[in-house]
Amino acid sequence: MNITTERKIPPMCQHQPPCPSADSADRESARLVAHHPEQGWSLLCNGVLLFEDTGELLPDGQIIAPHRPLGADQVMTAA
Repeated sequence: MNITTERKIPPMCQHQPPCPSADSADRESARLVAHHPEQGWSLLCNGVLLFEDTGELLPDGQIIAPHRPLGADQVMTAA
């Protein structure tokens, strides 16, 4: 018997409208499934782990480095 360990990617949400997939640019707008501010992370409906430093762990294991949006005092303008 051959036993393998395979990490299953959770299915997309069942509500309407569906949340963006984990590989879409707007993945952070998915609904919260679990929120643990005391530990610094949240689980989104699309399987993305979102950390308080804005880093992310995607369901396939890909790591997204922390990314902070520009603040109101850091707006960039064209020269």
